[in-house]
Amino acid sequence: MFASITEFVSALGQYNFLQSALMASIMVGIMSGLIGSFIILRGMSLMGDAISHSVLPGVAVAYMLGINLMLGATAFGVLAALLIGYVSQHSKLKNDTSIGIVFSAFFALGFILISMAGSSTNLHHILFGNVLAVSDSDLLTTVIILAIVVIFVVFAYKELLVTSFDETFAKSYGLNTTVMQYALMIVLTLVTVSALQTVGLILIVAMLITPAATAFLWTNRLSIMLVLASIFGVIASTIGLYLSYTFDWASGPAIVLVAAAIFMISFLIAPKQGFFQELGGKHV
Repeated sequence: MFASITEFVSALGQYNFLQSALMASIMVGIMSGLIGSFIILRGMSLMGDAISHSVLPGVAVAYMLGINLMLGATAFGVLAALLIGYVSQHSKLKNDTSIGIVFSAFFALGFILISMAGSSTNLHHILFGNVLAVSDSDLLTTVIILAIVVIFVVFAYKELLVTSFDETFAKSYGLNTTVMQYALMIVLTLVTVSALQTVGLILIVAMLITPAATAFLWTNRLSIMLVLASIFGVIASTIGLYLSYTFDWASGPAIVLVAAAIFMISFLIAPKQGFFQELGGKHV
């Protein structure tokens, strides 16, 4: 094991593709932790799943047109987010119903378009990720999206805090909760697109939810939760990349399994909300 780690570190110094993969993994871990924290606090896990599936037709269209996959994915992801919001606000349907209708339709359209493109290999990478194939343009796009996420969280922190915990108070305070909801969904779409290469469409929602849920077990303060979620995301991404490179595993499942393992450990030992802590409290 230690020899393999040494070889991995040595390979990092030799191969540009591995350096790009590591940088992309770290950035995706950070942004997933930041946005994922607000997603779970708002009960928007299903929305994250919906957007991750809704970008598939955009990926297919971009592939057929020969343009950057992230451009097509972003366009369709934003379209899905706006459409879900519009349907839920202009009908008597509940939000989860609107989400189910839109994302299932987009996902089905995506599979049809992918089959028309005739590329099962690319479909596998889209669904499960291939961080070792990150290109320079993908890396640049990820840098830009990370900057957007950080700027959004920093400058809209108070608004996000209030609307996440008490939407009624936020409205009485004069905040436009609808605008904040749409803004968060658009940024969520960007994060989803940036994670295509690392964890793939199927597992993006796990990367958004698991590090943030892990952080939630350790603290009751949002600011600390954001930091911890980002750290857990980075750790999961880095170790997952190591496992993917060393054992030739698909990067997405490797990263998500590491994130899940960190969650399970935290679930057992977290000082405030951990299983053993609660168990001990019952015996007191």
